[in-house]
Amino acid sequence: MIKKFTLSILLMASAAAVVAQNIKNNPGSNHGNSFEQLGTILPTPNEQRTASGAPGAKYWQQRADYNIKCTLDEKKLLLTGSETVTYFNNSPDPLDYIWLQLDENEHSSVNNANYQSSTRLPAQMEVKALERALTPAGDNGYGIKILKLTDVQGKTLSYTVNKTMMRIDLATALKPGQQFVFNLQWSYKIPDRMTFGGRGGYEFFPEDKNYLFTMAQWFPRLCVYSDFQGWQNHQFTGRGEFALTFGNYRVQMTVPADHVVGATGECVNYSGVLTPTQLTRYNRAKTAKAPVEIVTLAEAKAAEGKRVTGTKTWVFQANNVRDFAWTSSRKFVWDAMAQPIEGRNVMCMSFYGKEAYNLYSKFSTRAVAHTIKTYSDFTIPYPYPVAQSVEAANGMEYPMICFNYGRTDKDGTYSESTKNGMLGVVIHEVGHNFFPMIVNSDERQWTWMDEGLNSFVEYLTEELWDNKFPSKKGPAHTIVDYMKLPKDDLEPVMTNSENIVKFGPNAYSKPATALNILRETIMGRELFDHAFKQYARRWAFKHPTPADLFRTMEDASGEDLDWFWRGWFYSTDAVDISLDSVKFAKADVDPRIPGARTVMSKIDKPAVNAFEDISKVRNREDKNLRFYTDRDTAARDFYWKYDRGIIPYTEKSVRQEIPVQVEQLTEAEKTQYKDKYFYELSFGNKGGLVMPVIVQFTYKDGTTEIDRIPAQIWRLNEKTVSKFYVKDKEVTGILIDPMRETADIDEANNRWGGDSKKSKLQLFKERSGAVRGQSSGLNPMQAL
Repeated sequence: MIKKFTLSILLMASAAAVVAQNIKNNPGSNHGNSFEQLGTILPTPNEQRTASGAPGAKYWQQRADYNIKCTLDEKKLLLTGSETVTYFNNSPDPLDYIWLQLDENEHSSVNNANYQSSTRLPAQMEVKALERALTPAGDNGYGIKILKLTDVQGKTLSYTVNKTMMRIDLATALKPGQQFVFNLQWSYKIPDRMTFGGRGGYEFFPEDKNYLFTMAQWFPRLCVYSDFQGWQNHQFTGRGEFALTFGNYRVQMTVPADHVVGATGECVNYSGVLTPTQLTRYNRAKTAKAPVEIVTLAEAKAAEGKRVTGTKTWVFQANNVRDFAWTSSRKFVWDAMAQPIEGRNVMCMSFYGKEAYNLYSKFSTRAVAHTIKTYSDFTIPYPYPVAQSVEAANGMEYPMICFNYGRTDKDGTYSESTKNGMLGVVIHEVGHNFFPMIVNSDERQWTWMDEGLNSFVEYLTEELWDNKFPSKKGPAHTIVDYMKLPKDDLEPVMTNSENIVKFGPNAYSKPATALNILRETIMGRELFDHAFKQYARRWAFKHPTPADLFRTMEDASGEDLDWFWRGWFYSTDAVDISLDSVKFAKADVDPRIPGARTVMSKIDKPAVNAFEDISKVRNREDKNLRFYTDRDTAARDFYWKYDRGIIPYTEKSVRQEIPVQVEQLTEAEKTQYKDKYFYELSFGNKGGLVMPVIVQFTYKDGTTEIDRIPAQIWRLNEKTVSKFYVKDKEVTGILIDPMRETADIDEANNRWGGDSKKSKLQLFKERSGAVRGQSSGLNPMQAL
């Protein structure tokens, strides 16, 4: 005969009865919706994209090769160019026209996308803003000017410019397997990007009267034509970036003779544009383990102070890339070092002016090397020959080259926030080589597939740079302020870029946090890392969609994650799991009634996270990991010591025992059960987003124990659930999500507190039908 306990506080009905009761009590609830499969939302698998998330047997994509010649006129601030484009139609569709992007038209007053937002009469207004409002409508002269468009035989082609897009009409349809060659000549006024904004343009330095040019999104280039969308010709508004076709580039840039040029790809004529000394330094840098200055600070300062006449032409070749960008200035210091990636050396390089020297000379190229190595470990080996960082007072990425910020104060010192911001942006923008430059997602359609995935791996890379690095995108607790905003201020992650109100948290931080939670809390590192690598391998140099990521992560891990994608990517729900009540009983063989008692000018501080998130803890405990600043002590500086207290900072649970009634027990039963503690924990889902429930018990002897309850506990009732525990020791405190892993927006309801109801414990013999249970001023470098 089996003996059992019935705790009068634990009334458990059959599963069917629980479901029926839930529907009765919550007739308008979304019972079961969170765990509904995404089959009705995701596109139907086909021969191009399989149900497993892999490219299908008949996957195809287009290709465009470019041969470009351009001239930079520094005096007139004018760029002129010509390009020969070979477009390959690898699709099964005949094409009557092709579409090109004219992103530079964002600066045009007549050909911009004209996406307007509501405006109001301000109480105060800057004069410049008023002058812009008073400027009569008309052509401001900016934007791409199409000078000539012909086919390979020289015949003029018909075209139409629609704002930031250009359609070329073909005399005869371009059939599957055919290629189309055309020649295009164009020019445009180079804008002052510090005034106009945008990625491409110039920055003028009045102190030395020099320019720094960042030539980005600068030439007419093919839109993507894909199996899932057709032509991606969404207008360019300046926010959603771009999706482009892969191809090979040969680009010749004629610039002032004293300029230094960095660009996508490899320069094929360094011997013709560098001095013999500079060329020797470059060749030495190919195997160097620390940055080598190819153009020194002294040389850069000398070039600033004088002008030489004439021009030089730099020639670059880049294969299998989706875009091409470049930079040109006489202000540049240029350094480089090698980073081994699977048996070959990648040239990691940086270009920066004297204004950034004390930061960039120490950190930039090292951060480039660390980034491509770490991203390679988490995705695929970096496939390109170079990776470059350019200090240009902004952040934007292109294949093999990116523009970043990070300048020192006038005296050469810098704040820790400037240093960390500079490191973060270099890692982020270099990381974009992988997402979306190689794994070629479309930011105009799904911003998070570009920014969110990259921000997630940026977080992993920052964490492995320095265990004290104050990462802001990735730790679950850092997204809480956004997640608890009113619903009117939120959109689902699966929102088109132009329609997002809170762009940073929605497109960057929330998806990065979601993936980190998936890695650390739901799947575990081993399963997640394998599946994420599989996604990168499958879609390298291809055009993935969200469905391809979702399906691959499940296919490669054996985890059903539809509930997770639905909650984090398709909804605006938040995580707020409450510990609503704690009921407990004890088989007390001694009639003593336990008592009840309740236990329950400044200098900047070091810029470290106040809370050590779970990734930091695990990374520190993982003996197989070595942080960059431990491997290369040259990357340590004032703040590395400041964060660890080596340079000191100068400024000055409810415990209850509730009496229970115990029926007579045999001596054997008394011995068996007298030291057991019985608890029922009731949880509420107040935020709407189902998540695992992580419970930490603190025992009377001071020890702790954690129970991780999978999210599937909510599958039959998404509002309330409970769990019964039998413990060998008395619990004095209970905390939900102790490591702040789930982005819970209200931690005040995560602790055990308040009165618990008195319960009775009865011992009985089993009989049929028994019912069971129902942080300004001086920076520290200057002050200390």
